[in-house]
Amino acid sequence: MNVKVIVLGVACLVPCALVAQNTIRDQVYFGAMGGVATLSGDASAVITPTAASTSSYDPSNGAAASVFAGTHIRNYVSLQADYVWNRNDVVLTSSVNGPGGSSFYHLPESVVQNAFLGNALIYFQKRGSRLRPYLSLGGGAVLIHSRLSGGAIVSGNPALPPASSHHASIAQRTSVGLDVRLGDSWYFRYSFGETIARNTFGDQLSPPEHRVAKNFQSLFGIYFRL
Repeated sequence: MNVKVIVLGVACLVPCALVAQNTIRDQVYFGAMGGVATLSGDASAVITPTAASTSSYDPSNGAAASVFAGTHIRNYVSLQADYVWNRNDVVLTSSVNGPGGSSFYHLPESVVQNAFLGNALIYFQKRGSRLRPYLSLGGGAVLIHSRLSGGAIVSGNPALPPASSHHASIAQRTSVGLDVRLGDSWYFRYSFGETIARNTFGDQLSPPEHRVAKNFQSLFGIYFRL
């Protein structure tokens, strides 16, 4: 009798374990995207009766790429980990005029950002739908590396930013996107996101900028479900 009970129990548990394994596999996904990154620019001016100082940073669009992994925990909710890379060229400009004379600089700079983020995705269509728009909220950390490139113009004796710098910052990210089911396990994804982090560009200027720096990314890619 005991042997029959054991056999019956195993016969019941094995299908349940296989179903659970298939369910877990069905929930996990991996993907990659590429696109364009746009940094926010800014300018500042300090005017006194005896001196005037102005500064600005002017970024150009650059390349962006992302890899991600996630899991569908509910019909309308997913959790996701992202690594996002982007590179942009930025021009730093400063002009100082005062009783001691005048000075200015025009410095091209290359900036690379590496972000490590965790996000929660809220979908507006249930799993299995062909089109699934979503809203994503999350945060993490971003490593920002900048270095001065060629073509600098310097006059007088201004306080120049360092030739190379490394900074780490807490980051907040929001994005909207759309998943399109291509097949049983493959999906196309479009995402437009905004990452807010420390303004390392403005910190280097004279006078400095202290407004929040924004990194906008428009990404296209694919992911597959296990």
